[in-house]
Amino acid sequence: MDITQTPAPTQATNSAIGNAATSSVLSSDFEVFLKMLTAQAEYQDPLEPIDSSEYAAQLAQFSMVEQQVMTNDLMQEMLAALGANDMSGAANWIGMEALVQGPVKFEGSSITIAPNPPVAADAVTLLVTNEQGTEVTRLSLPVSAEPYIWDGLDSDGTALPHGEYSFRVESVANGEVLLTEPALAYNRVTEARIENGSTLLVLESGYMVHANNVTGLREAS
Repeated sequence: MDITQTPAPTQATNSAIGNAATSSVLSSDFEVFLKMLTAQAEYQDPLEPIDSSEYAAQLAQFSMVEQQVMTNDLMQEMLAALGANDMSGAANWIGMEALVQGPVKFEGSSITIAPNPPVAADAVTLLVTNEQGTEVTRLSLPVSAEPYIWDGLDSDGTALPHGEYSFRVESVANGEVLLTEPALAYNRVTEARIENGSTLLVLESGYMVHANNVTGLREAS
């Protein structure tokens, strides 16, 4: 995985501005969405009420927006804590599981994957490939952004060998593929480094990512 290293002052400034802008946009979208949903429910035509399935989909979308706002705020706090780029702060990441894009080492324990299919999708499939890039199984997923726990089994229920696996999510609507994109997965952090003013995390799979590219963080299970 290529890593672009940027001098500390410029990288830190751009990160702060980018995070603030993202937070502002997400918060604004969240407030607007809430107002629109409330107004829609309040002023709906009693003779033609909102379809229950459509309303449920809107509520699910509302929940996703709310969760994204909360996640973004948490990540801003975490990145701000690492803003000084001190090794003691970076060391707090070691042993935790970071939600990132990239291969994950499977050694018998389940792996948490975060699919994010488009709202228009009516079918979602998880594509699993091994370290050699060979697709080893396809698994049907719920049409949801809820985390999916992969237990290392293929579609026939056969346990796959230990090793590194990568994940992609294929979203389909009306029989046509809308999107195939890499899925995020939790990967344990084994090392943290400070290089050229940037905080880099070494994952259990051996890959190295910028701390800025982490979209979630949790205690190792």
